[in-house]
Amino acid sequence: MKSSDHAAIDVPAESSAAVKGKAPLIASQREEKRGLNRGFGIADFLLRLGAIISTIAAAATMGTSDETLPLFTQFFQFEASFDDLPTFLYFVIAMALVGGYLLLSLPFSIVTIVRPIAVAPRLLLFILDTVILTFATAASGAAAAIVYLAETGNPNTNWLAICDQFEDFCSKVSGAVVASFVTVVVFVVLVILSGFALKRQ
Repeated sequence: MKSSDHAAIDVPAESSAAVKGKAPLIASQREEKRGLNRGFGIADFLLRLGAIISTIAAAATMGTSDETLPLFTQFFQFEASFDDLPTFLYFVIAMALVGGYLLLSLPFSIVTIVRPIAVAPRLLLFILDTVILTFATAASGAAAAIVYLAETGNPNTNWLAICDQFEDFCSKVSGAVVASFVTVVVFVVLVILSGFALKRQ
């Protein structure tokens, strides 16, 4: 018996029928992924439309908040306006910028619907949405703090509550802050959706 003899190991070749059977399965999984990502894209687009509405409502409501109280005579008046407070002015500018961003982001959202497998537009939206979320949260939080002081006052700093006198003004600015927080919540959902979609790429 020669030492050079080797034991032969037969590896069964995969049948062509099995290979052909896997092809439709892979194609089906690919189509399922495309369909799910397209669903994410449609939800993203609709949420952006809703955020545009809430952002415009917040900016417009705050920008038109103005109330005058006539005292004694028509020449002696107390007035409350959003531009009297830098925080409210910053809020209006911030909401206008957020609304502009949302409008500009719509074409990229449409691309994620037409090309659900494309990574670049979804990654770009994910990054920019996160930045704008931080920006909108800062503006909303700052405005909410001023509204709280206007409602309750602060005796320690001699900040008097003004909402008992300026009811319409406080009602408008409160509504604007609520609308802005709706926008913030929508951005949180948008970021989560983009994260799920990117994970499935």
